Amino acid sequence: MPHDAYATLRVSREAGLVRVTIDNPPVNVLDVALMADLRRLLTTLRDDASARVVVFDSADPDFFIAHVDMSLVDAPDAFDQFAPDVPSGLNVFQALGELLRHQPQVTIVKLAGLARGGGAEFVAAADMVFAAIGAAGIGQIEALMGIVPGGGGTQYLANRIGRNRALEAVLGAELYDARTAERYGWVNRAVPDGELDEFVDQLARNIAALPEGVIAAAKQAMTPDDLSNGFQREHDAWAGQFTRPAAEALIRGGLARGAQTRVGERDLEGLLRGLAG
Repeated sequence: MPHDAYATLRVSREAGLVRVTIDNPPVNVLDVALMADLRRLLTTLRDDASARVVVFDSADPDFFIAHVDMSLVDAPDAFDQFAPDVPSGLNVFQALGELLRHQPQVTIVKLAGLARGGGAEFVAAADMVFAAIGAAGIGQIEALMGIVPGGGGTQYLANRIGRNRALEAVLGAELYDARTAERYGWVNRAVPDGELDEFVDQLARNIAALPEGVIAAAKQAMTPDDLSNGFQREHDAWAGQFTRPAAEALIRGGLARGAQTRVGERDLEGLLRGLAG
């Protein structure tokens, strides 16, 4: 798998370990290009028996995956090109999460920047997440845009942290720091920023070095829950809100005020809340 095979990803390998660095400036939005690369990568790795662990990180220390590209409001059919390959009952964003969630490899996110919306959904779909104290942040920000999570976030969160805390995260629409996310169960562990690389690398190498069949047996024993009914409810809720005038106004207003720029994304919650004032 050559390093230049993907426009938005840097991929390298070592002894059963695949390292994937997301690199989609300026803030790593989940746009069509990143979606295409992630889908192709995960599909390629699915049948690669030599790959045992996949570690995702970001080339940008401030942003992991910012969120889904908000310019979708102007091109609602932009992601339709992926529809022929999406399983029945899922939308394209849910399908990406399910690709990740059902990978035969162990998938690990090294979270050292911000992940909101679709970025937070990608994080929650991974097998394990380790977050840098003082640097990482995660949140479902969709409610501030007049919508709800539509890429699996409602289902993944309810499974990870319980319905009560999932409602808090979705409706409170706050950015959670690493320690709080750990306490809630959103991430596996909060790790000092300077120790995150070493910690995750050692864990990934240890897992990759396990005897043949152990990883597959463990993942088979802990088969992910069937969330198909929940995904349909989530999609209906998301699609119903996305077409409302209020959602369009908030998303357009957010873009006009600096969303998807490095400055605007640092306090995207504050920027969007300001639109209601």
